[in-house]
Order: sequence, then C-alpha cells, then structure tokens
Amino acid sequence: MSIKEDYYIQQISYKIAMEIVVREHYLHRKCPCSKAFGLFEKNTRDIKGIVVYGTPSSSSLRKGICGDAEILNVIELTRLWISDDVPKNGESFLIGNTMKQSGKEIVVSYADSSMNHIGIVYQATNWLYTGLSAKRTNWNIEGIHKHCQTLADKHTSKELKELYGDKFSLVDRPRKHRYVYFNTKTKKRKDELLASLKYLVLPYPKKKDLEVS
Repeated sequence: MSIKEDYYIQQISYKIAMEIVVREHYLHRKCPCSKAFGLFEKNTRDIKGIVVYGTPSSSSLRKGICGDAEILNVIELTRLWISDDVPKNGESFLIGNTMKQSGKEIVVSYADSSMNHIGIVYQATNWLYTGLSAKRTNWNIEGIHKHCQTLADKHTSKELKELYGDKFSLVDRPRKHRYVYFNTKTKKRKDELLASLKYLVLPYPKKKDLEVS
C-alpha cells in the first residue's frame, strides 16, 4: 500500500481524538487538544493514526521558546499515534500535512527519552532540535493517575503531603528531546522567529546519544 494513494487526512473531534489517545497511545491519558487530525485508510475508512495539537499548559514553556512577544503563538504537538500496519512514512505524512492547520506559527514537540525515542519523525520533517528538557521532578500519588500539572493547579506539594501522606512522592521526570518547528508563510518571518529563539539549535541526536535520565 502507498501512504499517499491509499490514505487521507481529515480533522476529527476532540471526543474521537481522546478516545483513541487513551486507548492507543503509550501514556493512556488525555492531553491538551485544540485541533486533532486522523489518518484514514481509503478502502475501509478506518482511522489508522492521529496527531493532536494543543496549547501547552505551562506558560513558562510557551514563553521559553521565543520570549514574551510570542507566548500566544505557540502550540504543542501533544500526541502522535500510528497503527503498526501503516506504511513506513505514515507519521511524517500525517505531521507534514497538518502542521499548517495547527493554528500557530511556533510548534513544539517532545520525544520521550525514557521510551528510547529520539524524534526520528521530527528529524525526517526538518524540525529544529533544541536539546533535552530540564531536569525536574513529578508529583506522584500512589493509586491516582493524574498529570502533575493537574495536581499543581489545585494544590501545593505541602497540601498533597498532608492529604496523602506516604502515598505522595516526588519522582524524577524523564528528560525529553525538544523539537521546534516554525510554521511560517515567509522566510522573513521564519528568520525573525529564529532570531528570537531562546535555545541553541543543535545537531540531531542519534541512537547512540540516548539518555534515559
């Protein structure tokens, strides 16, 4: 089968996107979602992949890419899933044909080093590599599967410790490979964003460079 001849891309609802994300993506949890797109097989019309774009929940993340002036111009590729039976270029086909519709000029995404991911698909679609995310800790409560940002929005670490006692702990957050893409219409605008980028553009990591820490 050919990815270009036998598949098509179409925007999908939040409800459908989150159902697939929770079921199929290795994190098995919802994520920020402003727009989502499905990769459909033409013959069956089955969804064989999805990509989700959402506003990052962290304002420091949005500000940290190109500064205060571009804080509202950032969107994150928050989830990507492709069925194993899709041809090899399925991920790059899905990303490459949806980024222009993401709604923002600055797109950021992360490859999880703890899953041995280095962002091959981002390298194949010409994203800028800007290194590993900072070393941080996650808040964890035994038996409660919520993202640490969700917990932080409602409680301080002291409050959680008082509420949950020994069930509350701090665990090292896996560092992630950070990629940035400038989704601009002109080279001039791309150069402006590149000049304001707060991170160094680095060579793409390779498998030998994997860091799970």
